Order: sequence, then structure tokens, then C-alpha cells
Amino acid sequence: MNLSAGSGGVQVLERTEFPVNRGALCGKGRTAPALLSPATRLTEPLVRGASGQLEPASWPDALDRVAEGLSRVRTAHGPDACGVFGGGGLTNEKAYALGKFARVVLGTSQIDYNGRFCMSSAAAGQQRAFGLDRGLPFPLADVARTGCVILVGANPAETMPPAVRYLTELKENGGRLIVVDPRRTRTAEQADLHLAPRPGTDLALALGLLHLVVAEGHTDEAFIAARTSGWEQARAVAMAHWPEYVERITGVPVPQLREAVRLFCTAPESMVLTARGPEQQSKGTDTVAAWINLCLATGRAGRPRSGYGCLTGQGNGQGGREHGQKADQLPGYRKLTDPAARRHVAGVWGVDPDRLPGPGRSAYELLDALGDDVRALLVMGSNPVVSAPRAAHVEERIRSLDFLAVADVVLSETAALADVVLPVTQWAEETGTVTNLEGRVLLRRRAVAPPPDVRSDLSVLRELAARLGVSKGFPEDPEEVFAELRRASAGGPADYSGISYRRLTDEQGVFWPCPETPPGAAAAPRTRTGSGGGEAPPPDAHPGTPRLFLERFATDDGRARFVPVAHRPAAEEPDETYPVLLTTGRVLAQYQSGAQTRRVKELNAAAPGPFVQLHPRLAARIGVAEGDRVAVVSRRGRAVAPARLSSGIRADTVFMPFHWPGEGRANTVTNPVLDPVSRMPEFKVCAVRVERAELAEE
Repeated sequence: MNLSAGSGGVQVLERTEFPVNRGALCGKGRTAPALLSPATRLTEPLVRGASGQLEPASWPDALDRVAEGLSRVRTAHGPDACGVFGGGGLTNEKAYALGKFARVVLGTSQIDYNGRFCMSSAAAGQQRAFGLDRGLPFPLADVARTGCVILVGANPAETMPPAVRYLTELKENGGRLIVVDPRRTRTAEQADLHLAPRPGTDLALALGLLHLVVAEGHTDEAFIAARTSGWEQARAVAMAHWPEYVERITGVPVPQLREAVRLFCTAPESMVLTARGPEQQSKGTDTVAAWINLCLATGRAGRPRSGYGCLTGQGNGQGGREHGQKADQLPGYRKLTDPAARRHVAGVWGVDPDRLPGPGRSAYELLDALGDDVRALLVMGSNPVVSAPRAAHVEERIRSLDFLAVADVVLSETAALADVVLPVTQWAEETGTVTNLEGRVLLRRRAVAPPPDVRSDLSVLRELAARLGVSKGFPEDPEEVFAELRRASAGGPADYSGISYRRLTDEQGVFWPCPETPPGAAAAPRTRTGSGGGEAPPPDAHPGTPRLFLERFATDDGRARFVPVAHRPAAEEPDETYPVLLTTGRVLAQYQSGAQTRRVKELNAAAPGPFVQLHPRLAARIGVAEGDRVAVVSRRGRAVAPARLSSGIRADTVFMPFHWPGEGRANTVTNPVLDPVSRMPEFKVCAVRVERAELAEE
């Protein structure tokens, strides 16, 4: 988008020439300027006074208090008693600086971020199969040009409306759309075939489809032999999931399973795209592996207009996990346990590799340790009081901290509990890069000035580092930070070293990996342009990589790996006490924890509060009518919201959006049990009891 600032305030203008959304905006993007108003956001630092209330303070006082709080805990309990919790909405520069701050300044291993709740299972699945994780290994525009798309657990009509045009174009071009979702969402209504499995059974569904692929002779034996390994073991497991068995598990009729295989395999090219539905499960990584196995067995990977991809859930969901704010990673998507990676990054940072701490706790495990092993926490761009599973417990843990500092745009539910709140700049007020779901690095330039007493996160980290004894290495200029990020990422899986602000401006984004020079080329000298234009690329600059895996996969032998996986139940299945399944998700007019979108009048009018979607048969059984207050009760707590009846949801399932705090907080109920590989909580399925709220209160 472009912004226009005039007497009527800031207005959003479409950029029709932009290659990803072609100017289309969702309501959240169109109304985003409302958050620039001082009336809706933080405009000065706050500290908790003697009265116990947050009170205005000067920046020096607020920063001194943060530095003192972190230093006090670190001195008394050691570096790992200080935790850092980041966000997938931070720019690449801020995510990079935050990871460096945690490891170099605080010396702590206890850093993770809310992106662990987003794409971690898809990332782990792609790493196992392909040796590399990038949301989509191809441009989004390829979706419109393939022959068939299986969209698993995604509802882009509400979560990313501008992307729906590619699904519309897919169908206009004669392609087919299969949607897998326990609800008949706005996206499912556009599908040629809608499969509505029981929540938590996506793994069985994928295995059942692979069984039929083998049984009906749709495997691509030449591709399997030339470009994969591990097929025999994966096939043997899949063949144990015969169609009638899968129907009993999933509730999807066998004729629909056969039709899905026919549509997917008779198209010349096909794709599988997953989102949070199959990924936010205690077996999310294995579920992703099963869908990847389906692509590999049919030769739908490493070829144009074919393959597996993941739809991101946050503004910088891809870039946010590439540059060091994840517990086990260093910049460039390097592994923290790799000695060579540690040496390289430590060299860029000017520290001894042995000083870098090892991997820390994953996001929920970090939050669960607050107040015990972790006594102080710095939060940037996240609101776990609303967004974390078992949220009432997480809120209790946050309240038990010795010290909490939050840097954010608004006074979120988490910030309201802090000892110090730091008001920071937002999207239109700062320059920085983000990386979208395609792996396209984009430059977002500052368009308007922030309020006078608001600072950037980079400024906050620079000031805190200086107060904690590190006076160099934390510049405030984002382009200077990006230049260091480029060096730190050089040679890593997510190599940004050939990307500059100048290129991002001239080319409207560059796909990683993009090393500084193309393979076999000598490094050419770089020249500077005037007026802050940045580096001009050499004439033989690497073009970036829009499409991955066309020649080889990113594994040691260049082959994709089949991973043998078998269905297993959800961690919590229904029983007599909790006979219904809960699944959660988003609505069109709100975003994530709602901390920002709930402050926009137009969005709040469209989606003013939480609700419980349930089938009329279930509603009749418990005596509930449209609009009645309903209690959803699990082993962890209770959420209450008005009933919304719909025949578009399974009768054994209820749905709640997770954008609201208070009694309608869906994550009070959700299960924090973790995937053993990705450490993703099982947001998408838990056993609950549903009843009239008045009955539950008696």
C-alpha cells in the first residue's frame, strides 16, 4: 500500500502494480491508519508506581527501570532467569536485534516468540522432507496456474482476503479447489469439493488419500526413484490406512476420498497448501509430513506449478523465524547447535562462540516457566495473555514474575500487567523489511512521523544494551542493522547477503536465498548511490530464488525424504464428561489477539465480540437458541460467549474465535500439550462440555 497524509488524516492508497496482492486490501489493512491516532495507542512510557497503577514516566526513567530489573534478576539468579518473548510481526531488523540482544547482552538462552504458535509444525515438516523451510517454495501467483489445489485447514476468505483472487483465477482457468475443514467456511463455499473431517484427524485423512493413490496406480515411480528416498517405509504405513478405516476415523465418506484423489491426480499439476488447522496439533509435524508424502508420491514437488506450501499467519511470519528470535536458531535460519553456524554469527557479532548460549525453551514452555526458573521477561510485539494456550495459567505465571517489561504499540492485556511499558513505533512510522509467505523480502519505508514521545524498538534495544554494559553493536538505523543481518545470514539456508534496500526498492522485493554473488561468479565491487539510495547491485547480482527445488532439494543428497507417519488420536479425545470437540480460529474483521484491531471502530462494529458456533442439533440437545450465552468448559477452564447456530459445522464440534480477552477468551480452554518436534501447542482440538451459561453458573 501507499499512504497519503493530508488534512483529513492518513489514508491508504492501493498499489495496483505490486505483484503479490495487486493493490487489493482487506478491511484490516484499509483501516490500519486508525491505529496511528494518539487516541488509540500508547504515546508515553508507563511505569508502575507506589499505588500499584501504571503512571506516565520519562524515557530515561523507564529505560533505567527496565535495565535495573533485568540486571537485578540476572545477578541474583543467573542469565537464564531473564526471558525474552518476541513476535512474528516484528520486522526482520527488529527480530534480528532482539535475538542478538538476548544472547549477547543478557546472555540468556530463554528466548522464543509467538510465531512458535503459527507455522512451526509446517517448518519442521518441510525441514524433515526438503531440508529447508520456506512457506511457499513458489510465488503465490503459481496457485492460479496449477490444475488442482488441496487447501487444508485454511480459510483465506477471512484470514487473507487479497489472496483469494488466486483461488478464483484457479477456477477460472479450469483448475479445481478441494477444501479440508470441519466447518463450511467462506472459503469452503467456493470449493469444488469440501471434505469435513473430525478435528484432529487430518493425518488419517492424508494417509487415506495416499493409500488410494497407491491402490489406484497414481504414483509417479520415475520421480520417486530419481528424486526421493524412504518411499518403501512410508508406503507400508500408508497402506494400513484403508479407505473404510479412514472414513471411521475422520467421518469423510469413502466416495469423497476417491473423488479428491481423482481431482488431484488427473490434473497435470497439483498443490497442497496447509495452514493452522492441521498444524496446530500435537501431531502437527507428522500431519504436514503426510501431506508432503502425498505430493512426493504423485510427483507433485520440485516441479513448476506443483508442490507443498504453507500459508503464513502473521505479517512477518516467515522472516520472523529466520533471524534469531526462535529458541533454537541463529540468523540466516542457522541451527544454534551447529558449531560452524555459531562461529560465523559470533564472528559477525564480535564475540567468542563459546559465549553464545545454547537452545532454550519453546514459547509455551518458556511461558510455563515464568515465575520459577525465569524471573524477568521482556516482551516485544506479543500478547500471550490472550494468544497462548491455557491462557489463565499463562496469565497467572506472568503475574508471578519478579519483573515484566513490554514494548508495544497499544496497552495490550499483557502490557497492562507490566512493571514498565514502552511505547514503540508501528508499521507506518518506521523503515524495515518483512518477508512474506513466498520468501519475498519486502521493504516498508517510513511514511509518517510517530508521536514525539514514541521510539522505535531498535532505539529501545540500543539504550538497554548500553545500560547493561554493551555500548556497541546495536545501531538504531534499520538499514545499518539490515547490513549486519546480511553478513550474519551469508551462507546460511536463508541467505539475504545479496539483498539491499536499493534492490528491494527497485525490484519490489527479492526472493531468498539470494547470496551476494551468483554461483561461480567473482564478487563484483559495490557502489554507493547518492541521497541515501543504498548500494547499487553489481551487474551480475544473484536474481533471487522465486522457485525452490526445481533441480535438487536442500538435503545432503539432493533428494526429498518421505517420512513414515501413522495416525494417532488427539491428546485429548471426547469422553462422557467432555463429549464435544472445540476448534479455534479467526474471523474476518479481527486479527490475532485483537490488541490492535479491537481498537478500530469499523472493525469492532463488524465483529464486536466472541461467539460459539455450534450445529443446530447440538444446540437443541443442550437447549440453546441463537444468541443465548453458552459456556464451553474444558479441563483447563471455562469460556462464555453467545451461541451462533450454523449447519456448516459438524454436530460433534464447536468453534470459537480467539481474538478476545475476558470471559470469552477461547484460549482459556485450549490444550497446551505440545508436538514433540515443533513444540506447537494443540490449539485446534480439545475435549469440552457445552452448556447454557446460566446452567453452568448455578
